[in-house]
Amino acid sequence: MTHTIQPNNPETTPAPDATDVPAVGTRPLPAAAAPLPAALKRRLPKYSDLAPLMQFKKPEFSKEARLKRASTIWDLRDIAKRRTPQAPFDYTDGAAEGEITLRRAREAFLDIEFRPGILRNVSSIDLSTEILGKSSRLPVGIAPTGFTRMMQSEGEYAGSQAAEAAGIPYTLSTMGTASIEDVAAAAPGGRNWFQLYLWTDRDRSLELIDRAAKAGNDTLMVTVDTAVAGARLRDVRNGMTIPPALTIKTVLDASYRPAWWFNFLTHEPLTFASLSRYTGTVADLINSMFDPTLTFEDLDWLRETWKGKLVVKGIQTVEDARRVVDHGADGVILSNHGGRQLDRAPIPFHLLPEVKQAFTKDNTDAAIMLDTGIMSGADIVAALALGADFTLIGRAYLYGLMAGGRAGVDRAIQILEKDMARTMALLGVSRISELTPDHVRLLNK
Repeated sequence: MTHTIQPNNPETTPAPDATDVPAVGTRPLPAAAAPLPAALKRRLPKYSDLAPLMQFKKPEFSKEARLKRASTIWDLRDIAKRRTPQAPFDYTDGAAEGEITLRRAREAFLDIEFRPGILRNVSSIDLSTEILGKSSRLPVGIAPTGFTRMMQSEGEYAGSQAAEAAGIPYTLSTMGTASIEDVAAAAPGGRNWFQLYLWTDRDRSLELIDRAAKAGNDTLMVTVDTAVAGARLRDVRNGMTIPPALTIKTVLDASYRPAWWFNFLTHEPLTFASLSRYTGTVADLINSMFDPTLTFEDLDWLRETWKGKLVVKGIQTVEDARRVVDHGADGVILSNHGGRQLDRAPIPFHLLPEVKQAFTKDNTDAAIMLDTGIMSGADIVAALALGADFTLIGRAYLYGLMAGGRAGVDRAIQILEKDMARTMALLGVSRISELTPDHVRLLNK
């Protein structure tokens, strides 16, 4: 019997249309793409869109603009190198022999790891500290530098006035190119220290000590690492003399640094804080005037003679740090003379923890200060964390001086202050007393 299946019967399955069957090996077509957001559609820019972007500034070539563009001490160094004749620049920038000590001193600050704390209130950073019985707005002072007006004509006057404005100590060198009295008069509200090289002529040394006391200097800094002059080879190769000699080479060098020579030739000739006019090499001057027979007995004589604070600069071993304190020093400056004396000398930053540990064991309150290799505020913070009470800068401020005189020194101090404040905030500390060795780890290379 034949059965007829009615249309629309659910049991029936209509035969597929050939056009609905995908070809073998193909995939179904994707769904239609979403419309492109308006922000991603290309269009011609409108002037109203471009106007806020086209804020072209007039080029500025002033000293102020030049210094403002410097964000680091290295930037100031670059400016200084462009604006200063080679011999004075190299006298500042160079060190002894292969300059290994200077390179290692700077690398020492790079070879650390900061260990920050989190969730601390660092909305206000206090960088003030106390050093040798008086307050300092910043934990850094200006180190003694010789022949400073040779680097830039404002010399010691710029340094002392910038230090006064910043509320930090300024140290005049025995080999400075401004007198003790003139520096005191230039910065009457500043805290002035005097650095002494003991001479073979003790009467001349005593005269300097008396002048420093009468001019209001509260601290005497005796330097003890210059029994003889170091081999500063850049100076030898440049034929460096005091004052700078006009040779064919220097005249050519001056042709594209006219401002330096104009300032040098139109200001008073170089004179010194403590000696008569001198002509010759720096090494000859040191070897002829400084006493190579110094002993700890001379330190005893100084302690009896000087009534203010006495610090010893040039300490390079723990034993010597302890001994000078035993002989009456109120503080020590860990220093290898900026690498300008003995090449491959100990690095102050490496020596610092050992001296701190020794002084703690001895229960001494003598101040520990440090120089050499400091090129940033982070370097200063690292030194403070590892036990330094204070730091001193030489080259760092001289780069500013050569870059722009007094304004350049101000800029150098501003850069370091900003560095210090930022570093401390990121470490999670708001005042110097909160820094500890736990904030710094020395990396093993």
